Amino acid sequence: MSRSFPNSDYSKDQFSMAVATHASLWRKSIIVVLVAWLGASLLLDLVVMPSLYGAGMMDSSGFAMAGDMIFSVFNRVELLAGSVVLTGCLIWSAINSARPLQQQSFMLAIAALLLVIPLVYTYGLTPSMGALGIQLNLFETATVPKQMDQLHQTYWGLELLKLTAAGLLLSRFWKNSDISLAQ
Repeated sequence: MSRSFPNSDYSKDQFSMAVATHASLWRKSIIVVLVAWLGASLLLDLVVMPSLYGAGMMDSSGFAMAGDMIFSVFNRVELLAGSVVLTGCLIWSAINSARPLQQQSFMLAIAALLLVIPLVYTYGLTPSMGALGIQLNLFETATVPKQMDQLHQTYWGLELLKLTAAGLLLSRFWKNSDISLAQ
């Protein structure tokens, strides 16, 4: 016979089952968000931007504004994804407190990094790139400033770090769980 918790309608077994269900739901949510985020990032980086560049939009005066619009919207979506992943990792870590502290800390650090990178994109890189790319003199031929190349290198470095961190976190949640996806 199971004993009830004081001031609760749950028995110990029901409570344990509820916790396991929540852990499974958060794990699945994190996996879905990471897969969608990785897919969208790769689509934008490997299909959309090279297509625009190949179509000659880089030479047009409106490219900076179009790039700023595309990345501003995508950065906000990335902020949401990073927030969901960090929240999910915090909750999953609290639910699965039996896991080693070092493993939990590592996963939380990666999740925090996945939120910091879109913050840098949203409030640092995208506004700077947009400001550098705006052509203020309509009679002057458009040239790409040298600072833009440095910002692009920073972007690609952060993007590589983001994709690596997201892939690592995804593999950890995929492999290191006692709960199967079929549940």
